[in-house]
Amino acid sequence: MTKNPLEALDDSTRRYRQTEAEHERSRTAVIADVVAALKAGERPTDVVKRSPFTDAYVRKLAREHGIEARTKGGKASS
Repeated sequence: MTKNPLEALDDSTRRYRQTEAEHERSRTAVIADVVAALKAGERPTDVVKRSPFTDAYVRKLAREHGIEARTKGGKASS
């Protein structure tokens, strides 16, 4: 027996909302871990390579959390 189109839509919408919530929880966890890694002094390049985010977004997260940019020598800029 085949579902009618509206029942199928109800089912796919329910699955979408369930996975959307899980995706947001995962995204929040990744952001927290990115910030923690940057605060611990990890190189932004290494953080970007291990995260799903672009270098521009990682820089934005760093600015939003008061993490200073590092110079090429590895020291925080003033």
